[in-house]
Amino acid sequence: MNYQELPKLRDSVSYLYLEHAIIERDENAIVAISKEGRTPIPVSGVTCLLLGPGTNVTHAAIRIMAEFGCMVIWCGEGIGRFYASGLGETRSAANILAQARACMDDVLHMAVVREMYAIRFPGFNTSRMTLQQIRGMEGIRVKKAYALAAKSAGVQWKKRSYKRDEWDESDPVNRALSIGNSLLYGVCHAAIVSLGFSPALGFVHTGKQLSFVYDIADLYKTETTIPAAFEVVSKKDSIDSFDREVRMACRKYFHQTRLLSRIPDDIFRILHAAPEEHTNDIGAGNLWDDNKGTVDGGYSFADTLGGSE
Repeated sequence: MNYQELPKLRDSVSYLYLEHAIIERDENAIVAISKEGRTPIPVSGVTCLLLGPGTNVTHAAIRIMAEFGCMVIWCGEGIGRFYASGLGETRSAANILAQARACMDDVLHMAVVREMYAIRFPGFNTSRMTLQQIRGMEGIRVKKAYALAAKSAGVQWKKRSYKRDEWDESDPVNRALSIGNSLLYGVCHAAIVSLGFSPALGFVHTGKQLSFVYDIADLYKTETTIPAAFEVVSKKDSIDSFDREVRMACRKYFHQTRLLSRIPDDIFRILHAAPEEHTNDIGAGNLWDDNKGTVDGGYSFADTLGGSE
C-alpha cells in the first residue's frame, strides 16, 4: 500500500457521522461497533468522519485515518457543536503560503473577496461597487433564498435566529438550519485542510479559527442547507428523527450540487492558485534563504562556513 498516493477529494464520500460506537482499525479500514453490530468503513474514500457523543476511537484507528487522509472531527450531539479536528491529507505548505500572501496583502485580499462574490453573482460585474454595496446585495440574495425555500416547502418563516444557549427555544426551521450548517462547516473544514489551506485565514470573515470555513460554506448555503432545512420541516413525520432527517437531506443536496467537486475548484479560483500535486510526502522540506528565497533542506551546512576546526 502506497500512502503517498491519496484519493482525490472530489472522489470521496462527503462525511459520515457516528455516535455511541467504538471505532477500531480493521486492516486498511476501520469498523464501527455498536449495539446494531459491526459496520466496516473504507476510510480511504471518506473525506470527513464526524464523531459524536458516546464514541471511543483507538490509536490504531486514528493512525489509519491519518494515513489515508480521512479528517476526524469531534463534535456534539447531532453535530450541534465543533470541538476539535484531526489531520488532513496533504503535508505540503504551498497552498497555505499562497493563502497567507493573499490574506496579508490588501490588494490581493480584496481581489479574493470580489472573486467570492463573483461566484455568488455569475456574470455580474462588481468591480466598481464598494464592499458595503456588495454586502447589501448578498444580504438581499440570502433573504430571497429563505423566502423561496419557505414558499416551496409551504413552511412559515420569520427570520434567521440562532442562540447557542437557547437551542430548545428555536423554531424547527432555525434548528434545522443550524444542524445543516454545522454539517456544511464540517465538510468545508475537511476539504480546506485536506487541500493544504488554513481554516483560520479568512477573507470575508476574520478573527476566528474557522474564518475561511465560513467563507467557503457561505458559497453553498442557498443551494444546500437552506432548501434541505425547509424540506425536512415540511414533513410531518420527521419530528421523531429530526436530526437524522436533516443529515440525510443535507447529504442529498451535497450530492446533487456536486459539492466535493466544486470546493477545490472554487478555492483555487478565488485564490488565483494552481492546484498542486496531491501528495502526502513526508520528505525533507526547504529552508528559507534571504537571497535565494529557498534552498534545499535535509543536509548539513557546516561546510559552507569555510575554514577548518
